[in-house]
Amino acid sequence: MTEQRVRLHVERQGSGEAVVLAHGFGGSARNFRLQTRALAAEASVVTYDARGHARSEAPNGADAYTLGRLIDDYERVATEGGSSVVAGGLSLGALTALGFAARRPERVRGLLLAALPGTDAPRKRWALDFAAAIEQDGLDAAGSAFVWGERSRFDPAGAKLIRQGLLEHPPHALAHLLRQTLAVLPDLTELAAPVALATFPVTILVGAEDTPALEPSRALAAALPRAKFVVVPNAGHVLNLAAPAVFNEHLLALLRAGRSGAR
Repeated sequence: MTEQRVRLHVERQGSGEAVVLAHGFGGSARNFRLQTRALAAEASVVTYDARGHARSEAPNGADAYTLGRLIDDYERVATEGGSSVVAGGLSLGALTALGFAARRPERVRGLLLAALPGTDAPRKRWALDFAAAIEQDGLDAAGSAFVWGERSRFDPAGAKLIRQGLLEHPPHALAHLLRQTLAVLPDLTELAAPVALATFPVTILVGAEDTPALEPSRALAAALPRAKFVVVPNAGHVLNLAAPAVFNEHLLALLRAGRSGAR
């Protein structure tokens, strides 16, 4: 971690073993309130706003927004959480948690990966086009075209919440993340290779209606034969909010497995 540290907004609730959760692109620590409430009686739940999001610092340079930098931040938050953690995340946050587990497997007692981001060519083109639209048309117009507009699968109430959340982030940071991370995602099975040798339990969750995430989730589960792979019915991409009971159940199972020493 050679870069000067970026100031991060970090929240901790509860006490005991740490569970560290990373949100997806355009989200914030607020996205995990349902998880914090469910787990705080049994664990120290640590959430944070990723760099360039909400209440965290947003550096100007594009090089500050690579996946490696996101993993650096996760590692710093996890280190402050304790000597070992249950690591988890949603979408880009899941990729970040996976990168941390691959880099520091000795620091992980359990790993939950939900709604892994799509890595195919159309998804990467979407990221590049979205970044260009943010710079050319502004974040509100770009978000309407690429996220919550007429072509989206969100209902009006859901679209309103997503718009409200996205617009609190600095536009330059989102554009950089789209280009420097989401448009150049690594092969997930290569990134996860060290995890295949690890002894901690892994759970991969994906919503049945989250089409872009299904293929990369299945591929990663095949590369990690000891992992538990769960397709959640009637759920889309924001799985921790669409199916919080399922998400929380699997987090608690990982926490308890790590506590009992199960591997």
